[in-house]
Parts: sequence; structure tokens; C-alpha cells
Amino acid sequence: MAGEKTIGVRRGRGRAKDKPIDLFYWPTPNGWKISIMLEECKLPYHVVYVDITKGDQFHEDFLDIAPNNRMPAIVDHDGPGGRKISIFESGVILQYLGNKTGKYYPKRMRERVEVDQWLFWQMCGLGPMAGQAHHFRHYAPDKIKYAIDRYTNEMNRLYGVMDKRLGNREFLAGRYSIADMACIGWIKPFKRQGQNLDDFPHLKRWFETMMARPAVVKGMAVGAEYRRSIEDVQGDKALHKLLFKQTART
Repeated sequence: MAGEKTIGVRRGRGRAKDKPIDLFYWPTPNGWKISIMLEECKLPYHVVYVDITKGDQFHEDFLDIAPNNRMPAIVDHDGPGGRKISIFESGVILQYLGNKTGKYYPKRMRERVEVDQWLFWQMCGLGPMAGQAHHFRHYAPDKIKYAIDRYTNEMNRLYGVMDKRLGNREFLAGRYSIADMACIGWIKPFKRQGQNLDDFPHLKRWFETMMARPAVVKGMAVGAEYRRSIEDVQGDKALHKLLFKQTART
């Protein structure tokens, strides 16, 4: 891996429950979901940076944990039954940590379904559509108007869905939850998606509330010094190929 940084604890020998959770991470909206949750729950964790700009996501040791070669992933040395467990996919990690701690993920079925609906909405809609908007608006070598309009408009629709939802509640599922943590990182770069939060007053209020939470600030600050600019990616053909032109064969 590109590097490691210990957050709040020292690594060493000891019982599984004494060891921090290993967070395989890079500072992106998906990575932020987990660093925010760990900060909110005040769980000790150890960051293993998966430098996606250098191909760390394709290393065999990481693929043993995350076979989809995408971060984030975690290794909890004090998993179910006191045994180590590795987990990939950010939504599942959020659910796991919610179950583990009893925080931000309700136990009652009706309330849990509310959270799951908006978590899955982010995983299947908000995140993928934002990624496409970012790609065609900023990273695609050819500016395809149809694609730019398609994903910019879809983001506008999704912002409208959130705005309407937040019109009569403080957070997406009523109470603050992993659903909000999952979404905030994808709303933060709203300008890159061609959106104006002033057009969505309820969403803007939620955004400002979220960005004022200390754990959100701390979670998003993890590894901030490693983030690359849009211009860096645009000007680096090898990096562009690494990030956007992978196939099963490569």
C-alpha cells in the first residue's frame, strides 16, 4: 500500500478487541462514508491508504479483501465471535458498523427499512449518477453534450428528490443515520455536478447541518493532502487509463 497512518491508537500485539479496525481507504466520497462513521462511533481505526492513482487497488493483498478492486474496505480484528472479518462495499460496511455499535442504524424493523431505503438509493442512484456526471463533465477527453446534459439533469432530479424528502424532516430517515453519512460526500462537490444548492433550500439546510458535524469534518479530512486535482488527472494519460480504462483482461 502507498502508506499508513494510525488514528488515535498505536498498533501492536494484543487481543483482537484491543486492535483498531483497519480501514483501506482513499479520500473520495466512498471513502469518506466509512471514515465519517468511524469518527461518529468513536471507534479506533488504522488507515491503510489505497492509492488509486498508483494502482494499489490492484495489488493482490488488497484484492484478498476487496475482490472488486475498489476501496473502501475494512478488516475488523474483533468481528463476530471474536474472529477477524474483512468487508468490502461501503454500504455493507456502514450496516456492519451500525450493527456492531448499535449506533446510527436502528434496530426496529420499520425504522431500519427507512434507513436502508435511502442507503440503497445512494448506492444505486446518487453515487453512480454523480460519478458519471463528474466523468463526462470533467474527465472525458471528448466533451459529449448529450452525456453531459444527461447526467447533469439526472443529478438535478436526484437533488430534487432529496430536497422534497428533507422538506418535513431533519435527516433522510428522520433521525441522523448511516444514510446521511452515505450521501453527504456526493453532495459536497455539487458545483462539479453543475448544481446550485440555492435551488434546493431543504437540501442546502441539510448540507450545512451535516458539514457542521465535527465527525463529518474529521472524516473528510483524513488523507485530504493526497487528493489529486481534476487538472492533474486530465493531464496525465497514464493515470486516466488506470482510473477509467480497466477491463477484465487488464
